[in-house]
Amino acid sequence: MRLLLIRHGETPDNVSGSLGTVIPGPGLTPLGLRQAAAVPAALADESIVGIYVSRMRRTHLTAAPLAEALGIEPVELPGIHEIDAGRLEGRNDLDAVYEYMGTLLSWWTDPEARVGESGTEFFARFDADVARIAGEHDGTVALFSHGAAIRAWSSNVSTNLDADNTRTRALANTAMVVLEGSPSTGWECVAWHDEPLGGMILDDDTAADPTGDPL
Repeated sequence: MRLLLIRHGETPDNVSGSLGTVIPGPGLTPLGLRQAAAVPAALADESIVGIYVSRMRRTHLTAAPLAEALGIEPVELPGIHEIDAGRLEGRNDLDAVYEYMGTLLSWWTDPEARVGESGTEFFARFDADVARIAGEHDGTVALFSHGAAIRAWSSNVSTNLDADNTRTRALANTAMVVLEGSPSTGWECVAWHDEPLGGMILDDDTAADPTGDPL
């Protein structure tokens, strides 16, 4: 199958640089809504057969224009939400950001390290939802998720990515990582789009975006 991992549009937390992981969380900024509106045209060449969203409001709002254009009802999944920030929730200082992202990077050698959850817990919940999707589709699926979650999960499961991709590769709002394969045969990353799907005209280079920016 072909898995399009699409980050949600811009939120107020992205603008302020805050770690915002509480469910359901905020909606989108005006720019975030424009980013979402650009997704259908950007994916016009993809033969999408399913759309999935997390329990967080921002993924629902980002997926809505694509769902309307394709006439596909998005399915909410319980485990593809953002990595829990725990006691760091709401903070935007550099110490908090580096502790949060640094813990994620440590999961390649210490999966029991935790912020609000451990790597073992995060990968188990995300893997379970992807396995469900794979059981329902073998074509192209759009999965709307979150910056840290997409960067960590895709780098962990792809045979041609590693921890450095989580650290060094940006993932702007509505940017996309494309994987091909399956839970049983493994995954290969075939594209990592750093920029918004609608192009750099929709990028907010003034926003301090801790889960989308490289370290």
